[in-house]
This record gives sequence, C-alpha cells and structure tokens, in this order.
Amino acid sequence: MRTVKPEPLTQEAFAPFGDVIEATGDAHQMAINYGQTTRFHDLAEIDTVSDGGRTGVSIFRTKPLASPIVVKVMEYHPRSSQAFMPLSDRPYLVVVAPKGAFDAAQIRVFLASGKQGVNYHAGTWHHFSLALEDETDFLVIDRIAEDDNCVEHQLSADEQVQISL
Repeated sequence: MRTVKPEPLTQEAFAPFGDVIEATGDAHQMAINYGQTTRFHDLAEIDTVSDGGRTGVSIFRTKPLASPIVVKVMEYHPRSSQAFMPLSDRPYLVVVAPKGAFDAAQIRVFLASGKQGVNYHAGTWHHFSLALEDETDFLVIDRIAEDDNCVEHQLSADEQVQISL
C-alpha cells in the first residue's frame, strides 16, 4: 500500500482531470445586474447531454471516512462530466487518476478548500467526495439518464492508497 500526502488544489495541477470551480481574480469576470453582482463566468466545462442525457442538479450528503483514510474504490463516468461544489466552508479531499486504463500508481490526492469545487471531465477516475471533518453537502451537476454512466474499479490490496493528512 502506497501512502500519499494531499497537494493543494490548483487550476494548473488539476487541469489533466477537470476544472477547479472557484471565484478568483484569475477567472473571467463581468459586472451584471446593474453592477450589483460580479459574475465569475464559465468556470467549468459541463458535459452531460451525450446519448440522450440531460443535465441534473442534485445534493450529495457525504459522511467522512474513518481514519486512516484508505482509497479502496475508484470510479469514472464515460458519458459525462460530474461537478461538485461544497455547500459549507469545510475542506475536503479530491482523489483522481488519469483517463484510460486504471493505474493506481497515477492516483493523486488534492486538498480542496470549502470555497473550491471540482468538475471531473468525462472518463476521469475519481473517488467519491471525501468529507474530512463532518458530514458535508455538495451541489452536484451531472448527467441524468436511464443508462449506466458509472464504471467502478475495486482496488486490490497492492493498489490501495492511504492518505496521510
């Protein structure tokens, strides 16, 4: 079992896996509503309508895993992206691996602030949201359809990763 320490979640580091959703000075901004609102524009590339799907908005309530945190399963969505935006100001973990054949040696772990969301691009391997301190709600934007859009991989004992906080 390999031990991985989380790295800070940044646009540059996360780019191979998807988008970081956050209202920063680097984002394209515009004043709207008579100057009373700043719009941080087009922060993620949402892709949900392939093969007859539609865009859905849900809330996922995630319980923290027991310590030590061990990654035992990864998943990906072949037909769509999946975006998570925390509804509280609590940090959480983001665990990803590149698209394609699963390779546990390529797993990366990011520490997200409670003001950062993520959008996993279609095909990106990821772990389900990892709340750290307490049960955490996430606004989720993803594909709604009758077909199966989730492929899981159960990690063997050799593939499993322990997260060092």
